[in-house]
Parts: sequence; C-alpha cells; structure tokens
Amino acid sequence: MIRLGIDLGGTKIEIIALAKDGRELLRRRVATPKEDYRGILDGIARLVAEAESVLGEHGSVGIGTPGSISTATGLLRGSNSLCLNGKPIRSDLEALLRRPVQITNDANCFALSEATDGAAAGAATVFGVIVGTGCGGGVVIDGRVLTGANAIAGEWGHNPLPAPRGTESPGPPCYCGRRGCIEQFLSGPALARDYGESGGAAITAREIAERASAGEGLAEAALSRYEERLARALGSIINVIDPDVVVLGGGVSNIERLYERVPQLWAPYVFSDRIATRLVRAKHGDSSGVRGAAWLWEAAPSWG
Repeated sequence: MIRLGIDLGGTKIEIIALAKDGRELLRRRVATPKEDYRGILDGIARLVAEAESVLGEHGSVGIGTPGSISTATGLLRGSNSLCLNGKPIRSDLEALLRRPVQITNDANCFALSEATDGAAAGAATVFGVIVGTGCGGGVVIDGRVLTGANAIAGEWGHNPLPAPRGTESPGPPCYCGRRGCIEQFLSGPALARDYGESGGAAITAREIAERASAGEGLAEAALSRYEERLARALGSIINVIDPDVVVLGGGVSNIERLYERVPQLWAPYVFSDRIATRLVRAKHGDSSGVRGAAWLWEAAPSWG
C-alpha cells in the first residue's frame, strides 16, 4: 500500500507518493486554482488519479492545508486561501476520491514529517516550527500529531510575544485582530519590517542575514533582536510541552547562526536548571509538509 500526501498551498498543489519504508516513488505539482473551491477539489482528484495510474496501486490520502477543521462545524477555518473557509473539504474530498481522507494543518504535517524520518526521528516529543511568511507550529508526541480539543494545538504564532519590552507592547497589529502576536515578530516579513523601521532598506530576511555576516551593524542589531525574541517564544513552549527537539522550517530557518545562538539565549525563560531540548534545522526542507501529509495514516485504511 502506497501513501499519498498532498500539500495544498496558496500557489501550488503538490502530491507525493511514499513507499511503506518512506522512499519517494513519485512527486508532481500543479498551480492552485485561484480562489476556486471546486477547481481545487478537482485538481486534487486529478493528481491522485494520475499518481495511482502511474504506480498501478491505490493509496491512502493525507492532506496538509492552511487553517484547520473546526471541531464544532466540520468546516475549514483560518485558511489564507479564502475560498476554502467555511467549506466541508474533508467530506467533499472523501466523496470525490471514494475513500477516507486525513486532513490537518500544514504545520502539523511539517512536524510529523520531521518526527517520523527527519531531523527529529526517534524523539518522543517534537515541536515543529515554520518561520516563513507566517509563523506556524505543530506538536508530535510518540509519532502522532497532537490535534487538541479545539484542533489548534501548536498554534503558537497567535500568542503574545512573552516578556514584551519597550515598543513590543502592545506591538504591531496582526491580521487575526490582536496586537503583539509572535508571528508579528518572528515571521520573515516581521524581521524585514524591523530592519526597515530601524533605518534599513526594504530587503528580505535572507539578505539581512547576509548583511549581518558581512559586518553591517544595522543588520546585526536586527538579527540579534530576532534571536532574542525567538529565544523568549521558544522558552515558553519548552515550559509548556518540554519537547526533546524543536525543528525549524520555512525560509528563516536557513539562517545558520540561529541554531547556535538561540539555545544560548533561552535559558532565562525556561523553568529548569538544565535544558536538554535541541534546536535543529528540518531535514526534508520544503518537502516536509507534503511528506508529513503522506504519514498522516498510521496504517492503510480500507474503503469500498
């Protein structure tokens, strides 16, 4: 039995087929139909049909998507692809594909991928963090995604930044309607904004890191502020779930110095005399989300 994973993104829909041992058998992607719910469903169905035709075998289907399924209504909520919000995407896809489907947040898929056969393989408790255009998170315990009673486990990006100081409180407004959310300090655009507000040019987080490495004082100061804020935010996570490993993904995770400096800074915010938690970079990079979607099924389901 093959495992099919689908990463439903705002710009592309990607499918991967994994063998039982995790070997990649097939990978394809298509552009996401813009704000077209029916087109998105049909695009997923075509990718599944094509993959199964090429491999000559049916597969289980797991899907990672922005947002989450409401436990109250069964409808998707919180997606930045607005046409998906308020839709019964799980039941619609199950009817279209004629089989059960697993759906969860894309950050959960990222965490599951890295906990299964990635940078945190073998760890009992894993916190996966995506620091890119947003700031998502997922929790995996003993190889299983922690969803939570409200299906929001791991949503650290919309908590307030811990121990705010100076202009960090009340902090910048967030699209969620609050102010001072972690996402507004730790996403890639947030780092770029902080640099710009300090007098820097309009450049990306990667370019800020490059300028810091070249000795530019303004970039070094912005990146140092970022590292200290990340240490505070992760310190609060360590206090709550005490993970063995924190895995970073997303564009900002490619800044190499984070893995040395942030653990040096988080001790004052962790309620322990010793911190065994490791901070590591994702092994599977941009492929983690789609691989994690494939791993959502613990065992092959049956269908008619």
